[in-house]
Amino acid sequence: MTVQLLTNIGRLWTGMELLSNAAVILQHDRVAWVGPAAELPQSLPGVINDIVDVDEVENLGGGLVTPGFIDAHSHPVYAGNRYAEIAMRASGASMSEITSAGGGVASTVTVTRGTDPWTLCNGVRERLRHWLLSGTTTVEAKTGYHLTRDGELADVRLLRSLEEEPGMPRLHVTFFAAHAVPPEYFGRPRDYVDAVASWLGDAAQAGADGVDVFCDSQQFTPEDARWLLSIGRSVGLQTRMHACSRPRHGAVRMAADLQCSSVDLLHETDEDDVLALAKTGTPVVICPTTSLHERRTPPVRALLDHGVPVALGTDHNPAQSGSTSLPLAVCMAIAMFDMSVLEALRAATVGGAIALGAADRGVLAPGRYADMVQWDADHEGAFAWAYGLKALRVWRGGESIR
Repeated sequence: MTVQLLTNIGRLWTGMELLSNAAVILQHDRVAWVGPAAELPQSLPGVINDIVDVDEVENLGGGLVTPGFIDAHSHPVYAGNRYAEIAMRASGASMSEITSAGGGVASTVTVTRGTDPWTLCNGVRERLRHWLLSGTTTVEAKTGYHLTRDGELADVRLLRSLEEEPGMPRLHVTFFAAHAVPPEYFGRPRDYVDAVASWLGDAAQAGADGVDVFCDSQQFTPEDARWLLSIGRSVGLQTRMHACSRPRHGAVRMAADLQCSSVDLLHETDEDDVLALAKTGTPVVICPTTSLHERRTPPVRALLDHGVPVALGTDHNPAQSGSTSLPLAVCMAIAMFDMSVLEALRAATVGGAIALGAADRGVLAPGRYADMVQWDADHEGAFAWAYGLKALRVWRGGESIR
């Protein structure tokens, strides 16, 4: 197997600690060794007999290196755009006015259903490519804009097929048919919940990793969410919840009680919710772009101070956030949520791995995937300055993508 030595790394955030003048040894798609360059081993049992046997040596010129970022919340499978709706909202239009004008989730559902699979696939492929080139090597990718059995399952298969293509990030596929009640089920929300419940086993077989429910007074009730997540768990799916309701109606507490894989957004959360999350160790995913758009802020400082695992997401979607840049989310989290640079970097790496249950990434340590990024900076403080720090080099499984 190919053995690579990456040396002269000025500053290395491993996911757990900062190292200066560091080096990394990669074997095939995994990290074999990481540490200060002065401590490079002369031999590494099971990997190489002697350091001179390294196949490739690369000098990174004193740069800043981190694990590949992990976007723990995104909605990349859709067609069309909602620019007109966004302009209406920016001009003060209410949601009812936007819906009356043909906007809302239903508009994206209509366009996505009417788009041929080839065109839809090309659009998703291009978005995922942007993620990887900006330094995000793993993306949690939700379905949720077909809202039919066949359409949602096709979206799962589409994502799984794209993951196998060169130049794509790793994907964590979340089945999100419980995104909204589709138009054909108007006035029959319970019938739609029953339908989604019957699709979950098929979603797991098609390759989904998890199931998500939008728990909100306008979408699905906590009782709906509990039932769907319980069924999802029974067929082997990780459980996630959009807990962004206004007003609060117990979604966060229920997600903690269920020990969901993650509970996301948390725009309406009190101290008791934070304590419940801390008690169960339930990970939280925060999305700064959405918080800015909603003008509502989750209690990130309280979550961190209570030891709740925190991950970051772009919440890329056609209605609110067009960004695929997790480096931008890192900078916004520092500015908006009172996070330190290392807290934000931890959320973008280790936190994402925890939220996705992906113990093989997020940290540069022996045996983990060699997913790495070299950034256009020589110090991690640049993340708080650049509003989208540029990735100079991206490695996915030891392979240099750019």
